[in-house]
Amino acid sequence: MIQFNEISLLRGTKQLIQQSSARIYPGHKVGLIGANGCGKSSLFAMLMGKLAADQGDMLIPKEWVTASVAQETPATDRSALDYVMDGDQQYRLLQAQLVTAEQAHAGERIAVLYQKLEDVGAYDIEARTAVILAGLGFSEEQMQLPVKSFSGGWRMRLNLAQALIIQSDLLLLDEPTNHLDLDAVIWLEKWLQRYSGTLILISHDKSFLDNTIGHILSIEQQQLMSYSGGYSAYEIQRAERLRQQQIQYDRQQEKAAHLQSFIDRFRAKASKAKQAQSRIKQLEKMEQLMPVHQQSGFSFEFPPPPKLPNPLVKMEQVQVGYGDKVILEKLQLNLVPGSRIGLLGRNGAGKSTLIKLLAEEIKALQGEYQTSAGLRIGYFAQHQLEYLRGDDTPLAHLTRLDPKASEQSLRDFLGGFGFKGEEALSPVAPMSGGEKARLVLALVVYQKPNLLLLDEPTNHLDLGMRHALNIALQGFTGAMVLVSHDRFLLSSVCEEFYLVDRGQASPFAGDLDDYRQYLMSTNVGEATGSGEKIPKVSQDKKAIKRLEAEFRQKTKPLRQQIEKFEVKMEKCQTELDDLAPRLSDADLYNAENKSKLTNLLKIQAQAKSTLEESEMLWLELQEELEQLQQEFDKSVAS
Repeated sequence: MIQFNEISLLRGTKQLIQQSSARIYPGHKVGLIGANGCGKSSLFAMLMGKLAADQGDMLIPKEWVTASVAQETPATDRSALDYVMDGDQQYRLLQAQLVTAEQAHAGERIAVLYQKLEDVGAYDIEARTAVILAGLGFSEEQMQLPVKSFSGGWRMRLNLAQALIIQSDLLLLDEPTNHLDLDAVIWLEKWLQRYSGTLILISHDKSFLDNTIGHILSIEQQQLMSYSGGYSAYEIQRAERLRQQQIQYDRQQEKAAHLQSFIDRFRAKASKAKQAQSRIKQLEKMEQLMPVHQQSGFSFEFPPPPKLPNPLVKMEQVQVGYGDKVILEKLQLNLVPGSRIGLLGRNGAGKSTLIKLLAEEIKALQGEYQTSAGLRIGYFAQHQLEYLRGDDTPLAHLTRLDPKASEQSLRDFLGGFGFKGEEALSPVAPMSGGEKARLVLALVVYQKPNLLLLDEPTNHLDLGMRHALNIALQGFTGAMVLVSHDRFLLSSVCEEFYLVDRGQASPFAGDLDDYRQYLMSTNVGEATGSGEKIPKVSQDKKAIKRLEAEFRQKTKPLRQQIEKFEVKMEKCQTELDDLAPRLSDADLYNAENKSKLTNLLKIQAQAKSTLEESEMLWLELQEELEQLQQEFDKSVAS
């Protein structure tokens, strides 16, 4: 078990965590979440032994083997396969010891080492490594290529594979999906579900968190807060906790107002001076509850484009590629206002090539490719972060787009993307990847596109910004084409999917659950080969709808009880709201109104008691329904 005992963490003079405790049990899969800069990476550094707590201590079993993803990859000539196997240092050490023992003809030592090698899985490590590399998108040919031949994103995949090959007790993963496509994300998800050790995962991908972890450790207001269930369950629990916190805060403010009213009225009266002083001390000692702040700080929308021609883009039998190399052919696609297309397909199949064609970065090799007058393209891709001017500020970047706009209007716009106050005037160079991605998105949105092309827009974005982007995209009136490994975003904003595979892009008859089943099917290998037909996805929609209807009927009494308590809580809250102004009347506290005051306080106490009891029962029933829903979803998926 991992124990954090009253730990405090500082980064420079900034307090990250203050005297907080938490426990993580063996075999638990935990999502570590919190706002950017709250201390998640520092907590990881503690777990890896690279950082000590400023106060308190952390206890972790000494015998545990910890695996994490290296941030640097040497430009070595070793093959990808060998490099990944190097990650299992125990295996490599035993290998070296065996060579030494064989050279010394130490028979007994050789026998012991063979047994140890068997214990660490040495005889199938190459096969296990190949399976991991294949799952992360490497072909058999790529597995034999030298590490130095791969780009930065692919090298990060190799580092991830190194962490997965280790037979670890504790696995630490920090944004492992950032350099993966959707296919690899789904594979990694399945791998982590089977992992038997303790997993601590930092991720901003809600679907990935929901499908891999069963607990949440959240850093909130410098405290470690534990929640049971996946990310969706955490959102429900936290919303309820914040609601209760707000109720407590409101009650505290109400009580403080009453005390202050008494103090103000009787401070100057000698006969009441002692009571007034008592109230002052009580007010000073009262715990200052923080009011609830649920806003992420990000809020923006796509302004209506000046024109919405129809169609925006028309393709007939289009062929596209680079030089003599054809990537996609026979493309037939019409983009009209309101089109919301998500591109699916393995890495390297041509999704980004299709996006670049639409962005006019490359031209069609053959076929009819037409665009309408008035087409305004908004294009976001990770490589565009490199084109930002490092010595310029966010405000300077936006001013170049619109020199006539007032500085205040531009700063107001940038504020919606998190660049507030001095942040709008800070140079871009030292910014994080997330900040640069937010700036590029801001520049795209400001140009009022009617065709929006997004190639992995959520890489480096935290949950708050992803939520804001999701909301903004739902209100976008033009056409959109999206490539993303974030299934929550894909399912929220896309109305149709195209499968890019085997040189073509064609409509995919299904949703993301169908696509997942397609990838997990026994014929998935054939779908990425060179001559086999892509299997059709088959889902018994009627059977699923029937099961859903049965589930709704089965849980109807439970949902009715929940609704009953919701009505009861609303009634109690209304009653308390009505009482508040009456109890704040100073005349009520005069001697002649004592019986009236007593009666109102009795009514208030009864309403508060009933509300608290109803809230607890409502929460228990809500958790029961959530558990049943999760069990039902799993049974349908299986």
